[in-house]
Parts: sequence; C-alpha cells; structure tokens
Amino acid sequence: MTPNVGGIDKILRIVAGLALIAFALFAPAGISWSWIGWIGVVPLLTGLVGFCPFYPLLGLNSCPAKK
Repeated sequence: MTPNVGGIDKILRIVAGLALIAFALFAPAGISWSWIGWIGVVPLLTGLVGFCPFYPLLGLNSCPAKK
C-alpha cells in the first residue's frame, strides 16, 4: 500500500471524518438518521493512514511522493 492521499486531502478527510462522527455522537435523540455520521470513520481512517482504496480504482493520487 503506497500512500496516495497527501497534504490538504489528508487534512480535509480528517476534519470531515471528525465532524461526521461528532454529529453521530451529539445529534439530538429525535434525529433518526444520525447513524449516517458513523460513515465519518472511513474518511478519518483514510486520512490517518494516507491510503484510499478507491483512488487506484479511479486513477487518482493526491500524494506528492514519487512513485
């Protein structure tokens, strides 16, 4: 697994992941779709690890490291 997520992409993924998880944790009890916030685990993990499994499928790479 070579890194394919870099710089700003990592930061955005981590922030978005944390925001979604916070929504899931702190959403009012009446909101029945607050479970969708747990999808934030995916961008959080891909941001922390630096690898997104969908990027190779799409031919993308935001990491400035040389291949």
